[in-house]
Formats: sequence, C-alpha cells, structure tokens
Amino acid sequence: MRSPRLLVPTAAAMLALFTATACGATADKEDTANAGNGKPATGLRLMVPNTAGGGYDTTARVAAKVMDDAKIATGVQVFNLPGAGGTVGLQRTVNEKGNGKLAMQMGLGVVGATYTSKSKATLTQTTPLAKLIEEAGAIVVPKDSPYKSIGDLVTAWKANPKGLAVGGGSSPGGPDHLLPMQLAQTVGIDPKDVNFVSYDGGGELLPALLGNKIAFGASGFGEFLDQVESGQVRVLAVTSEQPIEALKDVPTLKSSGIDLVFTNWRGIVAPPEISAEDKQVWVDALTRMHDSPEWKAELAKRGWTDAFVTGDAFATFLTDQDKAVADILTKLGLAA
Repeated sequence: MRSPRLLVPTAAAMLALFTATACGATADKEDTANAGNGKPATGLRLMVPNTAGGGYDTTARVAAKVMDDAKIATGVQVFNLPGAGGTVGLQRTVNEKGNGKLAMQMGLGVVGATYTSKSKATLTQTTPLAKLIEEAGAIVVPKDSPYKSIGDLVTAWKANPKGLAVGGGSSPGGPDHLLPMQLAQTVGIDPKDVNFVSYDGGGELLPALLGNKIAFGASGFGEFLDQVESGQVRVLAVTSEQPIEALKDVPTLKSSGIDLVFTNWRGIVAPPEISAEDKQVWVDALTRMHDSPEWKAELAKRGWTDAFVTGDAFATFLTDQDKAVADILTKLGLAA
C-alpha cells in the first residue's frame, strides 16, 4: 500500500524490539501560553522520542528555533527520551493525559514501532497536531567504503546479502527498516536475507557507519548533511523522484536504473484529552511557523518537502497510516 510518496514493502523479516514505559505527571493549568492574542506562546515542551542527532531531533530543534526567531513561541524546551523505537516517549506522552504544554515529535517510525515493540501506548490515543514535512531517504557509506556508486553496492549486496550489514535509525517496521527491505526486493534480493541492524535514531546510526560496523546506512538524507559536507560519508543515491537540491551531484535510485521512490514523513502529537484551548495554541503556533519565511528557508536548506496539515486532516492521515502499517506488519508476522 502507498501512503503519500511512501512505498511500503511486501516482504520483510526482523526481530521485534521490546518496549518500556515512563511515567509522567500532568502539568498544572497555569496560563503559560497565549493563543489568538498575537503574543508569543510560552511554556511549551517538545519531546524527541529517540537520541540526539537524528531526524526527529533535527526537525524538533529547527522548529523550536524558528518559532523563537519569529517570536511565535519563546523558550520552547526540546528534550530527548529515547527507547524502543520511540515507544518509550510515546508511553510518556500518553501518560501525560491532559498536559497541553507537552508535545512529541514523531513520524512513520513510531507508527511501526508501536506494533513491532508491542507497545501498550498507541498513537491513536494521542492528540494529533500537525504533519510537518516529508523527506527522501538516502543510501550512505563511510568515506573509505569500496563502493563508489549505488551500482557497485547493489552488485556486492546481491552477491552476499547476509554478509553486508545495513543499518537504519529506526526499529523494524519503521522507515529506515522499510527502505532497505524494499530496495532489496526491487533489486532481486529476498528481504529475509537482509542483515539489518537497528539503531535508535540517527544519533546512534551515524557512529556505527563511521566506525565501519555496517557496510551502508539507509535513513533520511538530512541526517547526514553535515557529515557529507565534512567528507566523512558519501551518499550513493537518494530515494526521491527528483534530485535533491542539497545534494545536487547525488543521483536518485530511479536515475540509477532502480525503480524505487520512498519518502518518509514527520509530525507532532500531544497527550490525550488536552483542552481545546491548549490544542489551538499548538496548532496556531505550528501554523504560524509553517507560514514564516524562516521555516521556508529551512525547508529549502534541508531539502524537506512541505507536507503541512493540521487537526482533523492530520488525524485522518495518521489513522490511515496506522492501519496500513498494522495490516502489513501483521502479514509479515511482526505484529499480532
């Protein structure tokens, strides 16, 4: 099944991770945020459910900075609560029922992790706020890799699929898992033979790549831009339909003769049962952020595709994604 610009594979086999929970207390109802009066919102906290340095972390910190620079919200606190593919953070979010000052950065990876990690908390329990962006994936190797092109890598991979480890910054069922599984299937490798190593976000994936613990990485290209610029890693191909402005010299899979397009997405949810007023504070702040020239500049700089929707539209999208991923993972034996 296809979500907007996201291809989901039809075969995969990986071990599931186990989830943990983290308790939280509901924040008090002091008037720390302002909605509809033109003043910057205050007192907002944005949780990143995996390690620093990954795609969720980058997105959350860019959003917080833009809101601060544009005087949309001041002092937005971004903090990390990693574990179990994002479901530790999800459990914390669900536990914070009624806390309208808290939100969680998330995306497709958390959708899949709720099933593969057998999480008690689900995204359907949260309050959807906004979908922000879509981002193409990238196939990345360390600077000293023997593979100079995606063709070189695929040739070696097909010759020894179990011998070439591929790493991703998400748990089984997440985008970094779905991408190499679908790439394998597209080039004629049985996904069951893929040696996939799961890392909790790009912050853990990058050191593994730089340390040659894996042959190549599959993740959102934005997670590697700094390392590409410094020459530490090389991007062999991106998974978008068209070339990425931020990586002008990197071919797409399609232009390299591999018929695959894959795009991830990221959004923000809040705890259950927040007030209508608190929800509106978040939606208003995120809408103003989206409309700001500062955010548009970040989209262009990072090669992110604008995919902004809020409220009910995002809730419908999230429900559809949840069902699609659940159906597929159930067929693959990765979800009950």
